[in-house]
Amino acid sequence: MSVGDADEEEIARRRRHAMVIASIVSFAFFMESLDSTVIVTALPQMARSFGASAVSLSVGISAYMLTLAVMIPASGWIADRFGPRRVFCCAIGIFTVASMICGMSDSLWEFVAARVLQGVGGAMMSPVGRIVVLRATEKVDLVRILNFISAPGLVGPILGPPVGGFLATYASWRWIFYLNVPFGIIGIAMAFYFIRNIDDVARRPFDFLGFLLNGSAMVSLMYGLEVVAGPGSDWRVGGLLIVTGLAVGFLAARHALRADHPLVDLRALKVKTYAVVNSGGAMFRMSMAAPMFLMPLFFQVGLGMSAFASGMLILAHATGDLGIKVITRRTLRYFGFRGVLIGTAVLFTGFVLSFLFFTAATPAVVILAVLFVGGCVRSLQMTSLGSMQFADIPPGEITGASTLSGVNQQLIRGVGVSVAAVVLNLAIAFRGGQIGIPTVADFHVAFFVVAAIGLSSVLWYWPLEKNIGDHVSGRRPS
Repeated sequence: MSVGDADEEEIARRRRHAMVIASIVSFAFFMESLDSTVIVTALPQMARSFGASAVSLSVGISAYMLTLAVMIPASGWIADRFGPRRVFCCAIGIFTVASMICGMSDSLWEFVAARVLQGVGGAMMSPVGRIVVLRATEKVDLVRILNFISAPGLVGPILGPPVGGFLATYASWRWIFYLNVPFGIIGIAMAFYFIRNIDDVARRPFDFLGFLLNGSAMVSLMYGLEVVAGPGSDWRVGGLLIVTGLAVGFLAARHALRADHPLVDLRALKVKTYAVVNSGGAMFRMSMAAPMFLMPLFFQVGLGMSAFASGMLILAHATGDLGIKVITRRTLRYFGFRGVLIGTAVLFTGFVLSFLFFTAATPAVVILAVLFVGGCVRSLQMTSLGSMQFADIPPGEITGASTLSGVNQQLIRGVGVSVAAVVLNLAIAFRGGQIGIPTVADFHVAFFVVAAIGLSSVLWYWPLEKNIGDHVSGRRPS
């Protein structure tokens, strides 16, 4: 065998290994994304088991989300300190054990405590899993690999409600959590066997002050947004929490710039591609998260559809997400990152604005087609953002970049939904309606604001060079 053949075989072996690792990580992503939505339809049955109200069960969802917000900033340090394979396996293990405890819970507070523990595992699974994938993947394969691992995160939230409803109706709500046990065991075994543990990363001291500042800022912001956007909005308490979160967040950012070993490293923001994705991309992610909250309400409350009909329409949106992935790489190679980012931002804005023209008389096939195209556009943008943000990150800064990205995405998802809810409530209040009972016109206001937020991302994308990221997409200079 010649040297050239040996090199090609080694490259092929590395690519196969990277795909195996991506499959393992995507499996964990699917388990986490499914779990985060599967309990929604089972809340009434769970409430009866605990002797509590269904509304009070929302504390279990909030506890999980807030735990993610606190622990994600620490995930990068933990991965560097103990090795990504050990941490990733432990994260799946903690998530699996916590799932089993959730299923065995006999009271509300037992369930909440188990959800907190589950949040600890979930907070490490996603960022550390991304670190593992990035370290195993060559730059030229980033689009293909990240396109692959993003699919489970799109499928999980769609399958969650029907799966949860089926199990709660025909078996027991406890099986919602017990299902994670075999998945978790398989995931741990696969991760331990295929993922190499990297121990050559320089160890750094734990940034306790950064942990406290980041955790306090995230919890204050997310809980404040929930208070403002939730039923019976308390603007004073919510506003105070949001202002407090922003102030503490400023202190956390200043600390990160001054500390020798900050928990959340901001150095990656000096890289242009990464900075654009986490600024303009954040605006798009907000406009992407908001419709997922607004669409089911609009179809059911605004247009009078059944929950089943609404769910089937949203399934078409997810189908578009998945269907476009077979041509994502070719699209990026032809148009480049800049062209795809600008084009999909404009098209997604059009998709959101299309809800202003839907009525109860609009043929279902038209709505299905629009939702499918919207899913395709959304998927193209998200894959582009995910691939481009790590295109120019040096290997030694991958952990910090992944952690910062995880913190940003966790916060932006919550902000997007909260902004949509706040605008909807303001529209109701402005016309003198009863909060919680929106009309079609109120939804139109919310969709218009969301569309404007998404379109603003073009302001960040437009100044990019036409050839930016070509070494990742494989596009040849025109």
